[in-house]
Amino acid sequence: MPQSLLATDGYKFSMAEAGWPLRKETFYYSHRKGGPQVMPLDLEAWVRALLPEPRAEDYAFLARHDYEMGVGFKAAILRKERLSVRAVPRGALFLPREPILTITGPSALVSWLEPLLLQLNYRVQVATQALQDREALARTLATVSCEEEKRIALETLDQMGVKAVSIRVDSEGYLQRVRAQVKELVDIVEDPSRIFEVGLRAATCLEQHALALRACQEAGVQRTSNVEGARELGMIPVGTMGHEHVQRYGSDDAAYRAMHERRPQRSSYLLDTFDTLTSGIPAAFKLISEEPQGGDSIRFDSGNKKLQYLYAVTRARDLGIKPVIILEDGLDAQMTREFEELRKQVGWEPTTQFYGYGGHIVARTMSHALTRDRVAAIYKLSCSGATPVMKFGNELAEGKQSVPGTPVLFRRRTGSGPLGLVGQAGEATPQGYFPLMESAASAPSLVGAEGLTPEEQRIGYTATTQALVESLTRRHFPQGR
Repeated sequence: MPQSLLATDGYKFSMAEAGWPLRKETFYYSHRKGGPQVMPLDLEAWVRALLPEPRAEDYAFLARHDYEMGVGFKAAILRKERLSVRAVPRGALFLPREPILTITGPSALVSWLEPLLLQLNYRVQVATQALQDREALARTLATVSCEEEKRIALETLDQMGVKAVSIRVDSEGYLQRVRAQVKELVDIVEDPSRIFEVGLRAATCLEQHALALRACQEAGVQRTSNVEGARELGMIPVGTMGHEHVQRYGSDDAAYRAMHERRPQRSSYLLDTFDTLTSGIPAAFKLISEEPQGGDSIRFDSGNKKLQYLYAVTRARDLGIKPVIILEDGLDAQMTREFEELRKQVGWEPTTQFYGYGGHIVARTMSHALTRDRVAAIYKLSCSGATPVMKFGNELAEGKQSVPGTPVLFRRRTGSGPLGLVGQAGEATPQGYFPLMESAASAPSLVGAEGLTPEEQRIGYTATTQALVESLTRRHFPQGR
């Protein structure tokens, strides 16, 4: 069955309209943590099977909800033949922070894939644990949330050549846990309209996320980033800006203005792509000050959000503006209580402070621990047109700096040095290494992972990649970080 065009996050549509939907771009997929893992499937075939088949009614739904799409997007989404996929082969062992998949093609199409691609982490975790300890996996997967989650697990075990385990589906139990989680949040903020759901990327599959949305709706929450889920349940699709949009433009100011000036709807300015305090907040407030009644918002996403919040509130009052404040990224009930208390202390109106929840609603309520957060799966823009780009983030210690360019992965065959080297497409293979993404498929195995120390699991950069990182860092932080 063809994939719905709406089976993605709302901000993918707004970013396409405020960007260059036909521009050639590259994104890459990686796990930031989780130890050695194994790839259970043919990634290129799997990616191509995810591509959407747009219908007139999809575009009509988008238009009714302030996401009317232009001719550029509509052309880009059909140009599937222009998609180029580089991936580690089936059966390959890979390590944290290694780029194991790069996709190049029309911006709107390559970007659209993100939420569904991130669900790959569940298959990888099932495959890896199946090789490590089948009995432990049987305990882990004793109960799952839906039939699709069960099907994916059994399909993965078959791909690995591992005997199936007994799996029970308990959708009602999952619904109850999500409902209780959301009700607690609603009780804290005292108004369900101040909450929206952003957990499609944290789900194991579309069916599981649909269950989570049902529970959210029953608890009074009516907004979600999942556009297809919104259509199916009569909810409201939401989302304006992700890091890729800011990376595309190369500066917070240019990115914010593009969104503000190319879409008539309210914009939400994501603050942390480069640095929240020195770049994101000043650029957002400059634009908001030019149209203080526009209702635009600022969104905090990483780093010390309490410090950022207090600075933003103080600076906004100095400027005589009152932006809407949105908090996301790892929020839970305790953090919500703390930010509500902070809001009351500084006298910020409840109607201008909102909360977005993903994993706390969708993943922490799962009956097993094979979540996206467990491996920190990411899908990041690395090249826009001919320009390599990076996400820097607020705290280097958080490890959220991304890889620029068109990354490829070299695996050490002989000699010493990092087990994995991140190079660039077209770069000569370093001595003692081989190009893993050009290797043939093999039987899935964790051979070679035994006894690897944390130091041995660290990846390295080739001189070409390192030069790109240093050049981009100097460009965005000429005075140093």
